[in-house]
Amino acid sequence: MNKIYLDHAATTPVKKEVLDAMLPYFTESFGNPSSVYQLAQVNKKAIDEARETIANHLGASANEIFFTGSGTEADNWAIKGIAEAYKSKGNHIITSKIEHHAVLHTCEYLEKQGYEITYLDVDSAGNIRPEDVKKAIKDTTILITLMYANNEIGTIFPISEIGKIAKEHQIIFHTDAVQAVGQVKIDVKEQNIDLLSLSGHKICGPKGIAVLYIKRGVKIGAFIHGGAQERGRRAGTENVPGIVGLGKAIELAYNDFDHKIARVTALRDEFIKGLLTNIPYCKLNGHPHKRLPNNINIAVEFVEGESLLLLLDMNGIAASSGSACTSGSLDPSHVLLALGIPHEKAHGSVRFTLGEYNTKEEIDYVLEKMPQIVQRMRDMSPLYEAFLKTHEEEKK
Repeated sequence: MNKIYLDHAATTPVKKEVLDAMLPYFTESFGNPSSVYQLAQVNKKAIDEARETIANHLGASANEIFFTGSGTEADNWAIKGIAEAYKSKGNHIITSKIEHHAVLHTCEYLEKQGYEITYLDVDSAGNIRPEDVKKAIKDTTILITLMYANNEIGTIFPISEIGKIAKEHQIIFHTDAVQAVGQVKIDVKEQNIDLLSLSGHKICGPKGIAVLYIKRGVKIGAFIHGGAQERGRRAGTENVPGIVGLGKAIELAYNDFDHKIARVTALRDEFIKGLLTNIPYCKLNGHPHKRLPNNINIAVEFVEGESLLLLLDMNGIAASSGSACTSGSLDPSHVLLALGIPHEKAHGSVRFTLGEYNTKEEIDYVLEKMPQIVQRMRDMSPLYEAFLKTHEEEKK
């Protein structure tokens, strides 16, 4: 069997239609969009069309869409930009303990600059309680930044409720929707979202291109100073092929959306059921229902996650232990620890994230191999041997 790719939360393959849309802007249509001649204006039009497409799929206006180089950059701009622009009003920011490091490390940076950060707890399913957001608000609160859905465990936050709370208190609300775009339907106006980050390479678009949605009227300064690109807020010659590719990718992501999501969700549920049925002493991490349709995160006791991933890879299966941005770390996931999962169990967790082209045959293959791999690892584990011995003695 060919390589089975089950790490779509880390990145996705560029669709052929996306690549085809991008290719002309590398070669014959190479003009700088800031120039006045026809060769350049063709590219400016392509950027405008992509901006309009992206806005339409978010319920936004085209002039509220700003292109960045990554989701991390978009998060940095949103948080630092609001902190700077509203510092005369206050210095308090609300976030959660399970945010992506693009948010957490930015907040930690601002703490060193004198800002006060409240890191909200989550429940055992990784969810935020809207009432906790409300209780955390102070007279000095200027920003609430909470992810739309968690990249590791897939839990979807109650964004609409949080947006309503933010609006009632006249506080800016930013959501990192990098994992959610293409997986759920989003309407920034209906959900009272003031700023939203998304990234192209999570939705079968190119790497190196992302978006920060900034609601009209939100005060935020330029993130990169220089030329007049992105209406003077993010200077630098535009990545025309990337922008065109992102526009095409989001269009395709929401084409026949309900059918695709229903199929992936059914595959996910079958996958989860098979893992929990065929592998003893394992559990699902994250919310059982309020989760991304493609996310499966399983805590497997008595195994070490990195070794499990290597053995899966040897069997042609690509998965993850969590965020791709922290894959080099030996520390257990901050997300899983925030759920109250002990260190040893957090170390044994594995994340599978599906794409629209994964098949039932591929999932059946993983469900065949995964129990064998886990059992092989447990057979070599003194901890598992001691557990079985104690378990048998308790049964006598």
